[in-house]
Order: sequence, then C-alpha cells, then structure tokens
Amino acid sequence: SPAAPVPSRPGFLDGILRRGVLRRLEGIREGFLVLRDAGGESAFGDPASTLRAGIRVARPSFWSAVALRGSVGAGESFMDGDWTADDLTAVVRILLRNRAVLDGMESGLARLGAPALRAFHSLRRNTLPGSRRNVADHYDLGNDLFALFLDRTMNYSALYFEREDATLEEAAEAKMDRLCRWLGLRPEHHLAEIGTGWGALALHAASRFGCRVTTTTLSGEQAAAARGRAAAAGLSGRIEVIERDYREMEGTFDRLVSVEMVEAVGADNLDGYFEACARLLRPGGLFALQAITIDHRLHGPALRRVDFIQRHVFPGSFIPSAPVLARSMERAGLRLERMEDIGPHYARTLREWRGRFLDNRDRVRALGYPERFLRMWEFYLRYCEGGFAEGVLGDAQILARRALP
Repeated sequence: SPAAPVPSRPGFLDGILRRGVLRRLEGIREGFLVLRDAGGESAFGDPASTLRAGIRVARPSFWSAVALRGSVGAGESFMDGDWTADDLTAVVRILLRNRAVLDGMESGLARLGAPALRAFHSLRRNTLPGSRRNVADHYDLGNDLFALFLDRTMNYSALYFEREDATLEEAAEAKMDRLCRWLGLRPEHHLAEIGTGWGALALHAASRFGCRVTTTTLSGEQAAAARGRAAAAGLSGRIEVIERDYREMEGTFDRLVSVEMVEAVGADNLDGYFEACARLLRPGGLFALQAITIDHRLHGPALRRVDFIQRHVFPGSFIPSAPVLARSMERAGLRLERMEDIGPHYARTLREWRGRFLDNRDRVRALGYPERFLRMWEFYLRYCEGGFAEGVLGDAQILARRALP
C-alpha cells in the first residue's frame, strides 16, 4: 500500500466538527478505541476490553465526512485514504456494540446528507431494466477479480464450515451439499435456480445428484462462465443457463433454490419475488432459500436509511429480517418447514475472502483497478464481517414447500 500521508491539523470548521465527533465517541462503553490525529490522542471505552482498535486520521477531511455523512461518509473517507485502522473489523464491531453512539453518528448534521443518499437509492429501483443495471454494476466487474479471492468453486455466498480446519473449498462443498440434501434432490427432479453465480450450485446438483438444472442470472459475465464450466464438466445436457429476470422465468419445476439473491430484489418487490417462486414450483415442491438477514429490531430503521453497501457496492439492495422473510413466504403459499441461521459461518467466510483479497492486492491493481477501489473493497468486506461477527447480520437457510391446492 502507498505510504499514509502525514497527519495535518484541521482548520476552523473541521476543528468544530472534530470536537463534535469526539464527543459522540465518548459514549463508547464496550470495547476500547484509540484515535490519533495531528491534534493528539483520544481513548474511548474500556481499557481492559479484549476488543480493541486504533484509528489514525491523516487528513482533517475525515471529520467533515463523518459529521456530515455518518457511516457512509466514514467509508468514503476511508476510500480516499483520509484514515487507517490497525483492525478495521474491530472498529466496526466496537461501533455496533455501542449502538447509541453509532445511531448518534447517523443523526444530527449527518441527516443533511440523507436526502441525497435516498435520492440516489431511489434511482436504483429494481425495475426490469434497473435490476439488470444493478446486477451488472457489481457482478460484471470481471470474473478475474472474483477468482482472486473466492474458492475454486466460485461460491460468492456464506460457506458452511463443518470443522475448524476446513478449507474454503470444503466449506463451499458442505454448503451446497447441505442445500441439495434439504431439497432431497434425485435424478428425476428438474431444479430451478434463481441466481446462477458462476454456476457452482448448478454443477454440484447436476454432477452429485443427477438432476436437471435450469438456472438464471442477469449477469452476462456469470452466464458465460457458468456455460463454459458446464461444458467443461460434460454437463451441458443437464444444465441450462438462461439470462432472464425471475419475473420472466417460465415453467414448472420439482425443486427451487435461490442463494443470497433475494437481497437484490428490493423491499418493494419481496412479495412479488416469493409469488414468482411459488408459481415456478409444482404443488408440494420444495424451495431452499439462503438469505442475508438483519436483526428484526433494526429492519425498520434500515429501510429508512441508505448505507455504505447500498451506495457503493450493491445498488438497489436491501436486507430483510427473518420474520419479514417468513411472513412474505407464507403470503405466497410457501409453507416453512425449516430455518437455521449460519451467520457465524459468514463472518469466517468474509475473513477468509478479505485475507485473500488483500494478499492479492498487486494482482488486483494489475487488472486495472485503482487504489480507491481496493480500499472500497477492503471497507466492504470488513464492514460486513463485523456485522456478522456481532450478530447484527445473520444468514438464514430456509426450506419451504409450496402448499397443495
């Protein structure tokens, strides 16, 4: 990484904003955070805590970013190189444990920037063309980029670590096998998949369980890769990769699976998504869903805010709570049979991805991505890792059955 700039002293306005941010941080009770800038060192929280982190502010623009734009501003300021942390994941975890402090940073002057964020988010609504644009903005960044940090199967969702010493590949296989066994897949089944990714689950289902698979994605990059992988495995006759929105998918299937795709449909489309899922399933057919979830107590406030991930990583996205998912599925005639949270497995998955991504920084640069992109991705991976580590985010695996007439 390039050398951090020498810390510079804040001007008059930044000085006022600095004092305001420091006053907010005085509310930290759990964890221990040390913040250093040209004005000196400030410590917050419990010095005896094992959850510790240090922040070094290099540019005074950090203070206005945090004061005027909250956590989104903090992330953007990190992207700009205004500050660094010795353990950014721990910074996120400390703030999540001190919810009143975090909420305070999103209020006050930070509310001034909220309308602009909401306006941006409203422009990324998941209409039919909007969904294609939102998917392309993230998943069409380049298959070579994702290959630098994902496992060999190219699973870009929470893995399932059956052992402490399990590799990423073993955890990916365990996750896919778990979903396929929940579905009770057999060779006579025709499985529909909403959200192909790079074809890992389709390949697993077709090769290990002998079923036919029709899988859909809106990413041209992913579709091409999945078709190539199916052909290389000699499974083109059993795997059909289509590029259709879930709303345009046709047919009736014995089984349905969708892994961490529901977050991309948008809150307004959740009921319609599950209605489409029910329409695709034969009566009595099974549906396996894996979905990122948010603590139900935070679901309402989260719908009224636009966070860093929505602004910079997954435009048009939202995170439902498990009860919201369950009620929407029931309304669509999908009867829940099983639900388990594997959120802690996602914290480890993200830690592994982040390590691989940072170890391959030079190769990411060689692909043509600028330093600001690398810092954005580091913030994204650590921000999410902290959320899962603290249980604010979960990852639900759900089995449902389409009701009989």
